[in-house]
Amino acid sequence: MTSQYRVNYHLRAHKRDSLIEFIKGMLLTPFVLHSQPAAKQAHETKQVLKAENAHEVENAQRYAEIFASIEELIEEHRSFTSQGIPTYSRLAKLVPSIGTFFTPLPLQQAFERVNIQDKISARKHVPPSFNDIRRILNMAQVIAIAPQLKLVTFDGDMTLYADGQNFEEDTALTALLIALLRRRINVAIVTAAGYGDDAPRYEHRLSGLLAGFARAGLAPSEASRFYVLGGECNFLFRCISLSDNNDSKRFGLQYVPDAEYSSSALRSWTDTQVQQLLDVAEAELRDCVGRMAVSAEILRKPRAVGLVPRAQLTREQLDECALSSQLALLKFQGSPKSQPCDVPIPFCAFNGGNDCWVDIGNKLIGVRILQDMLDSPPAATLHVGDQFLSTGNDLSTRTACCTCWIINPEETQRILTEMEAILN
Repeated sequence: MTSQYRVNYHLRAHKRDSLIEFIKGMLLTPFVLHSQPAAKQAHETKQVLKAENAHEVENAQRYAEIFASIEELIEEHRSFTSQGIPTYSRLAKLVPSIGTFFTPLPLQQAFERVNIQDKISARKHVPPSFNDIRRILNMAQVIAIAPQLKLVTFDGDMTLYADGQNFEEDTALTALLIALLRRRINVAIVTAAGYGDDAPRYEHRLSGLLAGFARAGLAPSEASRFYVLGGECNFLFRCISLSDNNDSKRFGLQYVPDAEYSSSALRSWTDTQVQQLLDVAEAELRDCVGRMAVSAEILRKPRAVGLVPRAQLTREQLDECALSSQLALLKFQGSPKSQPCDVPIPFCAFNGGNDCWVDIGNKLIGVRILQDMLDSPPAATLHVGDQFLSTGNDLSTRTACCTCWIINPEETQRILTEMEAILN
């Protein structure tokens, strides 16, 4: 029998999001029926333009009605979920893999706001796309969560700064993050970067942001709401003032030992178990290197192992490494049909864009550690990241909190700008 991991790669679920695909299919019908381009004659230009404007308004109304209907489906699903029977909802039958919605999603309002900027309803040749719907879902989530927001967590690479780079000084994102801290909203970076308890390594990656805190005159009490959680969920730091009475303001990171926060229930594995799991992951990554004849280095860390190419690898090669490692670790733990979050030692095997890593623990655990420590429920917690496909390391956070799926720091800036406008 053909393995599910070999079934037509281009149809694999790890390259798709089921809810977005469902919405895209719903929007395709009015596009096909009503968005056909019209031929223009030179003497009819004014009349044609007037008709096109009316046509754009009608298209927007059709799209808005569809989003309103999906909004109702989500509310019905939330109602059934609160009764403990989520599979009874119509949405669960249409999208069987649908998860939990911690807040309502005002999709019609979000579409109308995004459409003003992106003119989706004016398009005649390109239907509403995956990225259009992703941005609309982001907007709806921001609108819904803003009034009760207590904690925002961010991925690092490709969310706050370019892949493999450091947080630059004088970016618009710095001012937006400072604005959140001044509103008594906790901010945390939950990143796969694992440097143990070496605070200076993380300070170097975030030097531009920490310098921005000082330039903005952030009070120590405000800066103390900023956290960094490295290695997915393994190394926690809080922001502290490094200034004395004679110095100008400086901020740094202070390692928080495990004993100071309640993580034992979430991270109960032993070091021996961790190393056994990493041995299996390392062997699988080395097998991938041999099978695909790629030039890469295998790096082993205390709670992670990674494949770092010496030459550029394709996305497909990195996906192969991630999926192979995931299946090997699930088999090793006796649960080949489970998810990486549902085994005795949770892990995260992910395509990092330029490399592939297997981390012990995952961002689901990381977000829950912060939620417990800061008393922030799922409906008041937002995670922003760029890796929400099944080979990405942000996906697991959907179980713990609300999420926004971005693809670059510019989109992060856009949603935080919308957030600031709503909070004002």
